[in-house]
Amino acid sequence: MRTPSGHTVYAMAAEYESATALYEAAKRVRDAGFKRWDVYSPFPIHGMDQAMGLGKSWLSAVVLCGGITGLLTAAVLEFGPSWFIYPVIVHGKPFDWRTVPAFFPIMFELTVLFSAFAAFFAVLIMNGLPRWNHPIFNWDRFSRATNDGFFLAIEARDPRFTEIEARELLESTGGQHITIVHED
Repeated sequence: MRTPSGHTVYAMAAEYESATALYEAAKRVRDAGFKRWDVYSPFPIHGMDQAMGLGKSWLSAVVLCGGITGLLTAAVLEFGPSWFIYPVIVHGKPFDWRTVPAFFPIMFELTVLFSAFAAFFAVLIMNGLPRWNHPIFNWDRFSRATNDGFFLAIEARDPRFTEIEARELLESTGGQHITIVHED
């Protein structure tokens, strides 16, 4: 979607006077059926995830898979050579199940390492990073978001987005300074 001046539209955004007003607006936008939108505030607002209709994050499943991969990698790297490839008895020490406690530190460390890498890269991918500049920063009023501003933006890529419907919804929720935010 483009404006008459040729700019690509990112979103229709509005400013709210308080966290309560933003919370109520989020519930109304969710109920209107929009899927691609976000809220911005200088601090976390209790219950906002429910007001936005957000479910549980998939990050914990990715971290669990990373941890299991790390544990299995440690097991293969330790048990493979010790038990199957080079089963050597040194100073009468066994190479069977009695050596497992010696492998625990490596298993633990690789589980933590792979979990951390999985979490790091999953967060980057889920948040669409790296991104040098977010389009919402093109709106001058948004500089108040870290101080005392409360904002809601309905993205233009939402299937339900039309400029008229988004503006009417934001006006009906008490939004002020409603504007189109450009990508450029």
